[in-house]
Amino acid sequence: MRSARAETLHAETWGEGDPLVLIHGFTQSARTWRGLAAAVATHHQLIALDAPGHGRSSEVVADLPGGADLMAAAAPNPAAWLGYSMGGRYALHVALRHPHLVERLVVVSASGGIDDASEREARRRSDEALARKVEEEGVESFVRWWLERPLFSTLSAGAADIESRLDGTAAGLSSSLRNAGAGTQEPQWEQLGELTMPVLVVAGEMDAKYVGQAGRLVSAIGPNSELVVIPGSGHACHMERTNEFWTAVAPFLDRAGAN
Repeated sequence: MRSARAETLHAETWGEGDPLVLIHGFTQSARTWRGLAAAVATHHQLIALDAPGHGRSSEVVADLPGGADLMAAAAPNPAAWLGYSMGGRYALHVALRHPHLVERLVVVSASGGIDDASEREARRRSDEALARKVEEEGVESFVRWWLERPLFSTLSAGAADIESRLDGTAAGLSSSLRNAGAGTQEPQWEQLGELTMPVLVVAGEMDAKYVGQAGRLVSAIGPNSELVVIPGSGHACHMERTNEFWTAVAPFLDRAGAN
């Protein structure tokens, strides 16, 4: 675990009911979940974390395992956990390292890691270039460029909620890329069968790469997992099709809670 300057993560809480911990994607913050909160806070207590290097946790420096430990400390009671993209990779680490805290798990547009060592190294170098870019250009310029990438071609400007992505700092985002980027992640595929809680894996129909990753996650986790593909959406399916997303996720949370 790597951590410095700050040892706790910022969290925001909305609503009442069964607790649901939320972990956002890269460049986002806890504020990103306000749209979902409007739809579900009457049914769940939402605990939204600022991941290391993001939002009000910008000064927290952590790798994926260390960040997962900080998240477990920030939300120390058993709950459902939901993570998107980078947040999905963190959520998988929390579930493997702190399974007693994760009653059920929703993983959105995420991966169990890059298998090939040379491909991981290439991704690490790519993330280093991104880290230098954000340091040179600043947060707002970088975020606007980031959202123009093909991965977000189906995400409207309104749904992208650029304003909520400006909470962080260039130093924080560059630290996240260097310490918790996909190139730093040790492949978890062989460990995923250890997960015993109910797991829902979600991907957007138009995000072919992560539909494939989602299918592989379900195969690796086993019979306690299931796959949902959100029609007409891309990588940020929970932001592009919030109502459809929650319609798919809510029955899973209710059914799992009844077990």
